[in-house]
Amino acid sequence: MKADLNFGLENATWPAFVVDAQGVIRRASQGCAALFGSLLESSYLSSIWGPGNELSAEQFLARLERGIPAQNQLRLRIRGGGVATLHVLICHIIRDGQKYFVFQVPPEVAVARTEKEGAAAADLALAHKQKLDCALQLTRTVALDFNNALTSILVHISHILDQMEPTHPWRGSLVEAEKAAEKASEIANDLAAFSRQEKDSRSQIAGNLNMLLRRAMELFQKPGTTANIQWKADFESHPYTATYDEAKMQQALVKILENAVQALTPGGGQITVSTRNLELREPTHDQGVQLSPGAYLVIEVRDDGPGIPPDVLPRVFEPFFTTKKGHRGLGLAWVYGIITNHGGSVAISSTPGEGTSVRVYLPASKRVIRDTLIDKAALRGNETILMVDDEDLVLTMAQMVLSSFGYRVLTANCGEKALEVVQNAGEKIDLVITDLVMPRMGGRELIEHLRRISPEMRIIYSSGFVRPAAEDEEFYLQKPFTSKELLAKVRQVLAS
Repeated sequence: MKADLNFGLENATWPAFVVDAQGVIRRASQGCAALFGSLLESSYLSSIWGPGNELSAEQFLARLERGIPAQNQLRLRIRGGGVATLHVLICHIIRDGQKYFVFQVPPEVAVARTEKEGAAAADLALAHKQKLDCALQLTRTVALDFNNALTSILVHISHILDQMEPTHPWRGSLVEAEKAAEKASEIANDLAAFSRQEKDSRSQIAGNLNMLLRRAMELFQKPGTTANIQWKADFESHPYTATYDEAKMQQALVKILENAVQALTPGGGQITVSTRNLELREPTHDQGVQLSPGAYLVIEVRDDGPGIPPDVLPRVFEPFFTTKKGHRGLGLAWVYGIITNHGGSVAISSTPGEGTSVRVYLPASKRVIRDTLIDKAALRGNETILMVDDEDLVLTMAQMVLSSFGYRVLTANCGEKALEVVQNAGEKIDLVITDLVMPRMGGRELIEHLRRISPEMRIIYSSGFVRPAAEDEEFYLQKPFTSKELLAKVRQVLAS
């Protein structure tokens, strides 16, 4: 079994384990020992499957194989001979063509739910943040893998397009491939940002969200898409200026609109999209969402569909929770992550038979971040650059692109090799570009060694997950990146 099958779960302090289609437990977290004890030594799901479940362990796995949403309440045997009724989050992951199921018990549940047979079950209510914690370990690995692959794809495509004649018959196909890869990179970065649960100020602009909403609505108003749905826009004429990342915010808005459209399919109905200014002078709340005093731009998407059942409504932002067949249950979890990463809040209310309303609260801001345009001639150079990354695809594309713009490029696929190159180069290395997440010697340790060798050495560090402190933003390159982004960052740091 490959080492990456653990998806970073082995060090998790809460119970989490990976099961294959045959019911074999292939990986288990440290937290499993505290809850299950020696029961996991047999390495089969059936060994911890308790009495009182509707299905046997084998039947339950067969149900998961068919994609039928599984119950979250399971009776599992625990250490000491007892049985626990546990709230379990379950998702599936595909690796090398094989399907694996990840069972996770949220941190508080592992403590609060432990019970002897016949004891009263603990309260099912859990804080939303604690439920999200169980998804973070999974999204880290997925985002890192995606970013490494997409970096190579984007740079190769953009480099080919730069060299290609405008009339080349393949240009249109390559442009479409680039758009698809850029869309995938947005998703990968959202996963990484969601797992970090932090604000990300990179690429944010201060702008008018009414325009962004109109563009998002246009995606659903094309002929033949939502002909039986009426759209109504009620926008604030002078909206407060909000600061947002355009790509991420559009993804969140599109997902909210998509949910409204799905609620009205196939019967049809009306969707009302509105914005309004809001200034709070004292703390308040909306459907349990706490709002601090201050200025907000409020976006509301309201449909007159069937509504959401009361027992489902509190769980709509849970990752991997869905009532829709064939869906992954990540849509509204992404919305939640994107909005909170912008410092905002999102609330949802619904009345069965009357419809659903989703409200996004974004803090007002006057801060403007402008992009700087650089022409191709300004991207050229003749300096010596050392590229360090454990992904050969990233090394290959970086060497190709940088060399074509006049740079001399050295490469190393690990931190130890990079130190050898620096010590034996026999010439000045003007710049080092290193990935932060590498096996054995990571990027940060490499940087410490390089600083001891040459305190003045210019260093760019790159990652699809780890975010820099604000003062280090100038020397950070976010994965996945295009050839222009790589060249621009190199020129910026060399000129600093």
